Amino acid sequence: MITLNDYLYSGDTVLKILQNYSQDLKKAAKETHNQIDLMHCNFLLQIAELLRHNDFLTFQSQKLREFYKYMANEYPFLAFTFRGRIKSLIRAENKFNGYIVEFIYDYYKENGAYPPLPELKKRLNCFRDLIAYRVVISMPKCHLKEGADAEEEELKYLYDIANKMPEFLEELGFTAEPSSIEGEIDSPLLDENVRAYYKDYIQNTEPYGYRSLHITFYDNIARCYFEVQLRTKAMDDYAEIGPANHLGYEKRQESERARRDTIPEGESIYFDEAYERGLRLQNLTLSKLDVNMFSAADNSLINDGCGLYRGRLILPYEHLSRFQNDVLD
Repeated sequence: MITLNDYLYSGDTVLKILQNYSQDLKKAAKETHNQIDLMHCNFLLQIAELLRHNDFLTFQSQKLREFYKYMANEYPFLAFTFRGRIKSLIRAENKFNGYIVEFIYDYYKENGAYPPLPELKKRLNCFRDLIAYRVVISMPKCHLKEGADAEEEELKYLYDIANKMPEFLEELGFTAEPSSIEGEIDSPLLDENVRAYYKDYIQNTEPYGYRSLHITFYDNIARCYFEVQLRTKAMDDYAEIGPANHLGYEKRQESERARRDTIPEGESIYFDEAYERGLRLQNLTLSKLDVNMFSAADNSLINDGCGLYRGRLILPYEHLSRFQNDVLD
């Protein structure tokens, strides 16, 4: 079985790794008539195209800058960052295989049989976050009224921004996509006319504590999807450097081990290969990798200049609240 791990020790660039991995995977898929691996190849080519031909991202980010400027004028008292990234190769590969494992397991648990190939292929045709932008806001203490609760104030403004974003971006040529999550708890701060577009992980907090608002847009000019995530700084800290990052990894490992125990080895080639590929990625020792423009002292101290493990940045905007550094009367 061909895995991404086999290509991470040659000193190649991420693009060369993508090229070699996808070519070898496609060759093996044709020999074994493995249609899921052929879809896998196309998925890898999407990432390669983003890295190779990304001129459209400049145009896209310049249009999104209009919302950034709107926020700077509408909320001069807020500090915020507005950044974009292309999903890293390792996280994208892990997610693709994770979808296979999750879907086959859930289908098997519900039906006592394995999903037909067309249904599995349909499940894998749903990636909308290879490009993602993140808005992180904070209420500086110098603008917080006496007696006010910082978290409540930030939530109020975060949802206010969320309420205004879909219409604003639609005027710029982006179309908001309905959320695929059903049975969510609705926040009273989210307007009725935009609720259908958001995945609200603030009201519906993930088991490991992750909180954020997610919305997907379709770029009608570039003909691609991108995701926007909205968080407060506390939410962002928790997700990036706090318990959500580590606990999420631990819980995913426990969940996948339980799935492996449920699905007998050898009964589903698609499950077996996806599970093994995901397991090998989880067990990577990043300090031993040899990828051009990437280095790591361990699995936490990482200098990623190529988008192998951490997303490749495409939009660095920062806004400090007006007079934030001044002494206020």
